[in-house]
Amino acid sequence: MAEKYTVSTLSVDTVLGYIKSGEIAIPEIQRPFVWKPKQVRDLIDSLYTGYPTGYLIISQNPDMKLKDGSLAVGKKIMIDGQQRTTALMTAIVGMDVITETFEKKRIKISFNPLVENDSEEERFKVQDNAILKDKRWIADIATVFAPDFNQWNFVNDYCKENPEVSGSVINDAIMNLLRIKSCQIGVITLDKDLTIDEVTEIFIRINSQGAKLNQSDFAMSKIAANVTYGGNLLRKSIDYFSHLAVQPDWYPDMCKDADFKASDYFKAMEWLKDDREEIFDPNYGDILRIAFMYKFGRGKMKDLVSLLGGRDFETREYKEDIAEKSFGLLKEGVMEFMNKYSFSNFVLAIKSAGFISPKLINSNMTLDFAYTLFLLLHSDTTFDSKMVDEYVIKWYVLTTLTSRYITSPETIMDADLRSIKAKGFIQFFNEVEAAEMSETFWNIGLVQRLETSAINSPYFNVFLASQIYESDNALFSKGTKVGDLITIMGDVHHIFPKKYLMSNGWNDRAQYNQIANYTFLDTQVNKDISDDAPYDYFTKAFTACEQGEAAYGNIKDVSELEANLICNCIPFEVVEMSHIDYPNFLEQRRILMAQKIKKYYEAL
Repeated sequence: MAEKYTVSTLSVDTVLGYIKSGEIAIPEIQRPFVWKPKQVRDLIDSLYTGYPTGYLIISQNPDMKLKDGSLAVGKKIMIDGQQRTTALMTAIVGMDVITETFEKKRIKISFNPLVENDSEEERFKVQDNAILKDKRWIADIATVFAPDFNQWNFVNDYCKENPEVSGSVINDAIMNLLRIKSCQIGVITLDKDLTIDEVTEIFIRINSQGAKLNQSDFAMSKIAANVTYGGNLLRKSIDYFSHLAVQPDWYPDMCKDADFKASDYFKAMEWLKDDREEIFDPNYGDILRIAFMYKFGRGKMKDLVSLLGGRDFETREYKEDIAEKSFGLLKEGVMEFMNKYSFSNFVLAIKSAGFISPKLINSNMTLDFAYTLFLLLHSDTTFDSKMVDEYVIKWYVLTTLTSRYITSPETIMDADLRSIKAKGFIQFFNEVEAAEMSETFWNIGLVQRLETSAINSPYFNVFLASQIYESDNALFSKGTKVGDLITIMGDVHHIFPKKYLMSNGWNDRAQYNQIANYTFLDTQVNKDISDDAPYDYFTKAFTACEQGEAAYGNIKDVSELEANLICNCIPFEVVEMSHIDYPNFLEQRRILMAQKIKKYYEAL
């Protein structure tokens, strides 16, 4: 049986040289660097002391057939080890990294050449102000590794600053530091003929933590490695859009990339600098997934990786024309994803259904498919464009309530895309709705799903969206909307106060934190209610309204208070309920919440 991978070693200097020359593609250099500075310091120390630093895993692009029949050997793609190599690039080469907040930053590692091998003092530290003031420290080891570094002059200068130090001691320490370049790193190179599934399986087996290979990362590596079809600019467009969506103020930094600024991608996403919407801040995986599903009609990201490599699924060969076509389609998909009109109107559609805050968005996968559907329906000349928003919203709510894209999402998405293509969306939608949204679902299934203590439950979020959609007032409030409290100043509170329940024996968090016991309240109203029993404070509220006054909030009319309870799905019997009635209250409220969600869904 042929070996599926080979194991070898390369020096640190060789690995960094390959990365700088582009022989090994590592697009993560342009993405946020998630290691802490101390981790960079620890890596340098491990190399200096000869400790193992783990393997780099490299996948080879398959050899693609060119039009003249010859073969083109693809670049090597690093699929594991990006953080380590990026750490080396910033500490040794002096390269900027992009932080999690998308700021360019050097991580400078300092070296104390006077530390003895058996000393408990730290030989390496992350540079700080104290080190900059201490002449014993070499403030930035990148100066030692620089191509123009003159060791003789450096040692002489160091001894002038530290006259009590022997030049030979410093010279030896510098030699030991420079040996880091010769340290060997284990490299696992995967066979070029492996399928994506085999690459994934090997990655899982080799990786010490068993973390599954992220196909989006793999696809981004494929894109960055292909210069022939503009992969580098395409990769930048995906990364930059996700950066700019989160941090519009990053726009001036993006403009510094002259090549990118001259591209069509820049023009397509420039509008994002003025966008402060937070409902949909896609990461690079979301962008890739949506563009791929939209233009290729497939849902499995491993298929995108194969297609970008030129795979013919029928003959199992690798062909250049397939790679070329795939890059062209993906570019079209990314450009249409970034289109201001499409993106903005999709977000407006989602918000119009009551999902006005990112707090109410449970699943990026579900949102990804909704945007894909939005693009698909708008590109379908046979579909009534006036109906697109209505169907997209309804599909988003349906798939959220049924958790359609939570378990094995790519498999379900792939099947859904194929069904839509074969039957047309209307027929497909009607079939799914008939099967999933039956009376049994509304009366039993949804009621049961509402029996949870998970505050981020998709069912509770849809309930809140239904309240926002109906412009419902918060409990005991007239004019203060549920939507206002979610986005601005409010918080969720217990209808049966937590301390009240606990003082009466309900000590299990899963009991007193049931979502059917939650409602949004104005902070002052919540303080006024304190830990009173429901029969106490609801009776006070009704009694006050009978006298034209307000015990809590600003509702002074009985009919208005009754309407307020109805829109918040609180049964009227609550005025007589104590802790003994808590299970009955939860059951009644779940039924009312499910009925409200059904009414909302049917009204979309």
